[in-house]
Amino acid sequence: MALHLSCIFHQLRGDGTTLRERSDELVALTTEQGFPHFVGSEACFRGWATIPLGGSISDAIDTMRDGLATKRATGAEIKVPYYLGLLAEAHTRVNRTTEALNLMREALELAERTDERWYEAELYRLRGEVLLAEGDADGAEPWISRALTKAQVQSAKLWELRAACSLARLRSEQGRRTQAREILAPIYDWFTEGLETIDLKQAKALLNELS
Repeated sequence: MALHLSCIFHQLRGDGTTLRERSDELVALTTEQGFPHFVGSEACFRGWATIPLGGSISDAIDTMRDGLATKRATGAEIKVPYYLGLLAEAHTRVNRTTEALNLMREALELAERTDERWYEAELYRLRGEVLLAEGDADGAEPWISRALTKAQVQSAKLWELRAACSLARLRSEQGRRTQAREILAPIYDWFTEGLETIDLKQAKALLNELS
């Protein structure tokens, strides 16, 4: 379980190198102990790790799909919306937006049915990002706004930062740069550590663009 949670932590940080190391440890231990649930999770992590490391996204998608199928074959549903979200994001990166939207729809329906809410705000944001990739800014905006509101209600600061970045970019593209900065600056300023992480670096770069 410690290795599994470590994998989630490093995936959320966007650290492909450490995630690959932890996922290798996880698969060795879970294969030895006979835990297919975690073997499937490891494959999802291993597939995703290749993306920040510059590997083939198509290969990553195949690995993640196989891992998710292995996990779900055990009857497990916990964290499945999270893995579906990662898979949808990977599809979006290669412009397979129809498949990404189908995955997002499945993830949100499952989260609603099981009441697993920890990743809910990020799922809303990811759905908005898929719609943006399709050129549907009008359809994307309500989802991103909903992500920001949900994250604020949950005091989920990472999800709030990501949603604020997505909404600020959209506002900037709409020519509303002042409003974009007003959305992003407060949540960025809340953080006093971790400023070297990818999310905070991207937020800082966006704020600089909006200055």
